[in-house]
Amino acid sequence: MDNFPKEERVREQGPGIEAGQKFEVDAFRPEDAAGVARLFREVYGDAYPMKLVYDPLRLRDACERGDNISLVARTERGDVVGHEAFYRSAPSPRAYELGQGLVLSSYRGLAILGNLQEYAFEVMAPSMDLDVVFGEGVCNHIFMQKALTASRTVPMALEIDLMPVEAYEKEGSAGGRVAALLIFRTYHPRPQTIYMPGRYQDALTFVYEALDDERTLLQSPNEANPPGLPTTITTRVFDFARVARMAVHEGGEDFPGAFEVEERKALARGTMVVQVWLKLSWPWIGAIVEHLKTKGYFFGGALAQWFGGDGLLMQKVFATPSWEGILLHSDRAKKIMEYAREDWANGV
Repeated sequence: MDNFPKEERVREQGPGIEAGQKFEVDAFRPEDAAGVARLFREVYGDAYPMKLVYDPLRLRDACERGDNISLVARTERGDVVGHEAFYRSAPSPRAYELGQGLVLSSYRGLAILGNLQEYAFEVMAPSMDLDVVFGEGVCNHIFMQKALTASRTVPMALEIDLMPVEAYEKEGSAGGRVAALLIFRTYHPRPQTIYMPGRYQDALTFVYEALDDERTLLQSPNEANPPGLPTTITTRVFDFARVARMAVHEGGEDFPGAFEVEERKALARGTMVVQVWLKLSWPWIGAIVEHLKTKGYFFGGALAQWFGGDGLLMQKVFATPSWEGILLHSDRAKKIMEYAREDWANGV
């Protein structure tokens, strides 16, 4: 892009980085790997949960395979002072998360993160084989959220208490577990019919108002889960974060029993937060939501093209959520939190 701002001056020196250098935002090169590892250590210590970023050899290999598509802010002497990456974390292989975003503390305030986001959304994503990009804007500050929402994205869900406070211990930027705002941008439209559980009709109608992708919104008839359809759940537990994510690929008549088995296994590993991803293409999703409500789960939001079709996030926090520590940039995000908090407070 001709108008993309690629260079700025550094105002003060960072740890071990010479002051006064210019930098550019660029795609990752193999020689950047050691600098990426150093950057994460200087910001997070050894506490960042995605350990790939600390291992230059693994990171180079992942970038070569396209499993972790990094971009960096690199100084004229080759120092990496900012980082962002695309990677797959949703069930659909055509949905990419944009994350691992960070900037060296002494380089903040120079729009590096915004430049990384713009380069990612406007230059790299259109050249990739994908349908949708989403990001998790952490909510212990608003800088990441501002950078994400500046790129024609739409906030659609709020993950409560996603990250442990230990991840922010070195910087002292959090007083409890940290929420994350899920923000989406579609690149290839996928018109579809969405079945809204009755209790979430207002919330989902609001969430979909801003999405630039056609949806037909219908109310779920709350009919019983289809007989003869076996439930299929894929669970991933993040031990450091103490978070479990359950992707429900099929929700059949045996859902209550199958879900209880998966939840019990996750809790045995010390999980404090459980997220459940459901398909909004199911007419019977209302019945599944009502069952999860009896188990203490509450509204998180919608997930655009999560399974190819859209998903619904429900979540359970095994402690009082850190509501007061959630900092949100936009009115839309604040409204989504209102729906989540009200659903949590109302219980069943």
